[in-house]
Amino acid sequence: MTSMSRARVARRIAAGAAYGGGGIGLVGAAAVGLVLAEVRMAQAAVHNGNSGGRVPTADGRYGLGYGAAGEPPLRLTMLGDSTAAGQGVHRAAQTPGALLASGLAAVAERPVDLTNVALPGAQSDDLDRQVALVLGAGQPVPDVCVIMVGANDVTRRMPPTRSVRHLSAAVRRLRTAGAEVVVGTCPDLGTIEPVRQPLRWLARRASRQLAAAQTIGTVEQGGRTVSLGDLLGPEFAANPRELFGPDNYHPSAEGYATAAMAVLPTVCAALGLWPAEEERPDVTRREGFLPVARAAAEAAAEAGTEVTAAMPTGPRGPWALLKRRRRHQVEPPTLPPDAAAEEARSRARTTE
Repeated sequence: MTSMSRARVARRIAAGAAYGGGGIGLVGAAAVGLVLAEVRMAQAAVHNGNSGGRVPTADGRYGLGYGAAGEPPLRLTMLGDSTAAGQGVHRAAQTPGALLASGLAAVAERPVDLTNVALPGAQSDDLDRQVALVLGAGQPVPDVCVIMVGANDVTRRMPPTRSVRHLSAAVRRLRTAGAEVVVGTCPDLGTIEPVRQPLRWLARRASRQLAAAQTIGTVEQGGRTVSLGDLLGPEFAANPRELFGPDNYHPSAEGYATAAMAVLPTVCAALGLWPAEEERPDVTRREGFLPVARAAAEAAAEAGTEVTAAMPTGPRGPWALLKRRRRHQVEPPTLPPDAAAEEARSRARTTE
């Protein structure tokens, strides 16, 4: 599928989400059924040992050595599905939340408080519950929220218009409350090892269509997106033993680190922590201003690409800035006391 045709499909899905349209099929129903059957073979491994479905607890304060007296820590919250939660690894330090919190603390030179409300197995309709937890009475509004969601929407046949509608509503509520929002869009399901051609092509097509539509819905609500094709994309296809976890479905520690390196620059930019010259489009990296649907389609096809709102409107609708940011190396984090204690208990259980 070309970038232009993907942009048209994404625009239709986003419009259906905004105006209450019916479900627009990502691919034919019969083909989707075959894709789901093979994807669920991979998912089944999660419940047959290996990771055991347990998610390490990484909540707490990172970067304790940073910050001036009286300067409050930054607040980072993770929302979404198992990818945001960090399922597939055994150590809290290997989860994307811990990696992002540690990296953000180093860039900002301030402590960062991490809260993770993501739920393994969640679809986009669970974001309403998660946002309610984040914005509950007495809860301080996060400085930045990172949402990773979409894979379960594809595998469980949630209509893409419904999927984007829930995501857009979540971004709108968080932005209205004052939080910056970065969405890691639907990863490329076409690289899951049990999925073979031609079903692999169909899974990739469905993933990219949803990712592009998610970008339109997010940017129109004032958020930013990062394509997570690298999460289950070309690098994973080339190095599946390194970048997939034991269940061949969720990322390994190296895979989550790759994703965190792609997302961290956008999180920093959203908080105004990136140099001003980095915010201008670099033509040598093929960055620039595009109609939002076109930017969304291009981002979906190239992992690690950021899309953020630019000019409010134009002759072809809202415009966006497409950025291909240089990845920022993420160092292994030093865990907060509670998370470190939980990790020690986990290691003890593993060796018993």
